[in-house]
Order: sequence, then C-alpha cells, then structure tokens
Amino acid sequence: MNKTPVLTKKDINKAAIRWMGMAVNTYTYQYQQAGSIVYSLGPALRKIYDNDDEYVASLNNHFNYFNTHPWMASMVLGAVLGIEDEGGIDAKEAVQSFKIGLMGPMAGIGDSLIWVLYPTIMGSIAGYMALEGNMTGILIWLLLNIIFMFVRVKLFHLGYRSGTKLISTLGDKLNLLTESMSILGLVVAGALIPSVVKISTPLKYTSGESVTEIQSILDQIFPFMLPVLATIIAYKLIKSGKISVTILILMIVVLSMICAAFGILA
Repeated sequence: MNKTPVLTKKDINKAAIRWMGMAVNTYTYQYQQAGSIVYSLGPALRKIYDNDDEYVASLNNHFNYFNTHPWMASMVLGAVLGIEDEGGIDAKEAVQSFKIGLMGPMAGIGDSLIWVLYPTIMGSIAGYMALEGNMTGILIWLLLNIIFMFVRVKLFHLGYRSGTKLISTLGDKLNLLTESMSILGLVVAGALIPSVVKISTPLKYTSGESVTEIQSILDQIFPFMLPVLATIIAYKLIKSGKISVTILILMIVVLSMICAAFGILA
C-alpha cells in the first residue's frame, strides 16, 4: 500500500551523517552492521511510522544480518528509506531482500575501488612526496576524504530517490564494474611497485679481469625483478593467513638489516 512520503532532505541528511559516524562501531559477528543501521535510520523510521508496533517491527527487521562496504552502503540505506517511506510496513520483506541482494555487489565495488585502489594511489603519492619533504600529497589526501563525506551524503539522497529502481538501474553493471575495478586496482598496484619498493643488490661476479654486476643482469632479464619478487612473497604470506601484517613487517626489517650488513642487498 503506497503512502504519502514524509521524509525531508533534512531527515535524509541526518540519517547519512549518523551512518558515517557509526557505520562499523557496533559491528558484531552475528549481525555485522545491523546495529549501526538501526541507530542511523531510527529517527527517520520514527517519522515514517506513527504506530509504535510498526516502528518496532521496522527496527527489528533492520536488526538482521547486513554487511557491505560502509561508503557504498549509503546508497543502499537511502533506497531502503525511500522504499519504506512510500510502501510503509507492508514493504518490510522487500526491504530485507533488497538489502541482501545489493550488499555483495556493493561490497565488491567498495573494497576494490575504495579500500584498495584509492588508498594505494593516494598513499603512494603522499608517501613519495613526504620523502621529498613535501606535505602537499598528505593535504590533498585529507581534502579528498572531506569531499568524500559530502559524496556519501549525496549517495544517500540518490538511493532515496531511486528506491527499488536502483537494482534495475545498475543491473549487470555492478558485476562488470566490480571486476573492472579489481583489475584496475591490481594494475595500479603493480605499476607502483618499482617506485615504492626499493630493492637492489650490489653483488658482482668476477671472471678473470671481467667484473659483472648481478643487478645489471637481473635488469636485462626482468626489470625490477627483486621488488616484484619481494612483493609477491609478501602477498603470498599475508594471503596464507599464517603470518600477520605486523610480523611480516618485522621480518622485512630484520631481513633488510641482515642483507645490508653482509652486502647482499642495497
């Protein structure tokens, strides 16, 4: 049963801001982000439902399992408010199905684009500029994060206006975008290896009066072979789950000191 929407732009903004501040702060193994959703949407749902029983039923419905990338969740939760604002409590089942259907694709996009690609690029740029004594990269990164806060609010509004049409609008484009961002992230990370990972060897091979640098031979076979091999090994160790990132960093530091002391690596 359709009803007259009651939420205003201010209500949507409030829900978006509450979500940004609480997205994963109530994270649990059983319900994941459900508690944060209830906190974020609570005031808006109270305005939608005058009836206490309907309001409680809606909150309980949102206290079901949900987990996706916090930034991309803004669009999903905005759409949820649009669905409930128009359909009322009768849309309860559709709301949960809608959330479950989109949380996987949205997580794929967010993880590839925001968790991997964005910090890899900006972190490398900021780190490289910092090594040169320039803090511009860090300031740009900070400014972009502030801008993205406004973008996340806009995503809430986009979702609210789209409602269930969000699925038909995005459709198969979600899977294509997820795969494209994953590939792009790997390409960018690979391209950054030579400029970020600095490993070379000063070892030389002597045959009679001929002295050959091992590093020059490696560069002829595969440029930046040592940085690439080191990155692959580190990735394999992390992916295995047997070694934590902290332990891996300590191993790299110790190994670097030993190899530098014996003149193996530079």
